[in-house]
Amino acid sequence: MVASIYPDYPPALTSEQSDYLFSNVKDWSILNGLAVRPSSSFVSEKIDPSRSLAVTAPVTLFPSLFPRACFQEARAIQTAYNELYACIANDEDWLGEVVKELAEVDDYISNLWNVHQAVKKEGYVQVLQNCSLPLQDYMVHKDPSKPDAEPEIKQVEFNTIASSFGGLSAKVSALHKHLLSISAYPPTTPSLISDTSLPPNPSIASISRGIATAHKAYGRSKNNTQLPLCTLFIVQDPENNAFDQQALATNLLTDHSVLTFRLPFSAVLSHTSIPADSPSRPLIYTPPHSPRTPYEVTTLYFRAGYSPAEYNSPESWKGRLHLERSAAIKCPSILTHLAGSKKIQQILATPSSPHLSHFLSSTSSAACINRIRNTFAAIYPLDDTAEGKHAISIATDTENARGYVLKPQREGGGNNIYELKIPPFIKSLGDNSKKYRGYILMNLIEPPALRNSVFRNGEVRSGEVIGELGVYGVCLWRHCRSEKGEREILENWEAGHLLRTKGRESEEGGVAAGFGAVDSVCLIDV
Repeated sequence: MVASIYPDYPPALTSEQSDYLFSNVKDWSILNGLAVRPSSSFVSEKIDPSRSLAVTAPVTLFPSLFPRACFQEARAIQTAYNELYACIANDEDWLGEVVKELAEVDDYISNLWNVHQAVKKEGYVQVLQNCSLPLQDYMVHKDPSKPDAEPEIKQVEFNTIASSFGGLSAKVSALHKHLLSISAYPPTTPSLISDTSLPPNPSIASISRGIATAHKAYGRSKNNTQLPLCTLFIVQDPENNAFDQQALATNLLTDHSVLTFRLPFSAVLSHTSIPADSPSRPLIYTPPHSPRTPYEVTTLYFRAGYSPAEYNSPESWKGRLHLERSAAIKCPSILTHLAGSKKIQQILATPSSPHLSHFLSSTSSAACINRIRNTFAAIYPLDDTAEGKHAISIATDTENARGYVLKPQREGGGNNIYELKIPPFIKSLGDNSKKYRGYILMNLIEPPALRNSVFRNGEVRSGEVIGELGVYGVCLWRHCRSEKGEREILENWEAGHLLRTKGRESEEGGVAAGFGAVDSVCLIDV
């Protein structure tokens, strides 16, 4: 663990101060939709069979200290990252070579690629690609071997599908500002929590604007009989994070006059259709509550479909193919989904890799490319290359595996293997080293020590925490479908931020997966 670079924080509270802070956190959160459906482990189905209850989302009581320079850098380079992954998604030949290697050892990746191949054979009807809403995750890193090293941001991962909590992240920033305004935070020396240290977070407005931009770019109804238009959120069932999604849907309606429906991934084939006689293949949604009023879907926002567990039958894959072959703008498309694989991150970040410059040299300066490269932690393949053999020797050695994390090609929390658990896991894969290729080995990021209090499932726990900063992006582009993967960037902006905080003892940080809490940044000059 790296020694703290921060002042003593958070401030100590008397019992009266604690009661005042805690009661306002609970009341404000429910009043303003900073909420989730309770998990069955917290509120049983017997008590809440209709799933009508809501509880405060897992949140921190205080905004967490975060280096101002690191925060500003993460925001500043988001548009370059957006363009980088747009370039990767559009270079089908390059991406295909990577995916085909993974497909040999990963059925999930193989099936995603098969969906793309099937649509390509039939012919894509939608040239607009919507990488809205990627989420670039970072952690603050301070080199423990260099006492005078400045803190810097290091990339954890780039999420291209189901980037969640855009609705709740803005609300927790507002919560912490509200607590400041009602004097729920006692004064600190030096003064840390202030209006200037709590930056605005426009994630709800910015993400909604990205979806609305795609909706507008879709144009008029492509159905033979003109239909009203809508956007469709593809969600899980059951969905505990409905309020996060509803915050975006409400903003779409009130600020952009865009109607949104939420549809479970498992019900895609039941409630959507593509007219057989229409070469433009519009996606028609028939709401079960109003079967006589069909809508044409302009934009699909995937909040489900990112986990192999969701593809539990051939019908699941038929549903994904059905959506992909439609005219709706996908957020993301299959190729953009695949571009978010950990293997892509490893290829870009491997020391001396030329690929970053290959994708960005025509549009970005050398200085910008270096800024992106500086965010990379060391990541290695597990294959037959010199780097791969070195990584395998580390991953199979009980002592040398300290300081590393093994990652599969998966999104969401609960998938990674850490440090001394790596060698026995590698051993469990058997003697077939081909299976190793489905994983990447990454140096652990070393965040400075920090403390906070997390409120989750009715309990407050205080202690050492680790924060993970996510920066949202919006990127809409037109794919020219040429052999060179040419594209035209139509929209590209940074779209707010998310801080997820977990106890230092936790190896995973996903809020929805049951590990972390939604937080906001309290900027500090270090």
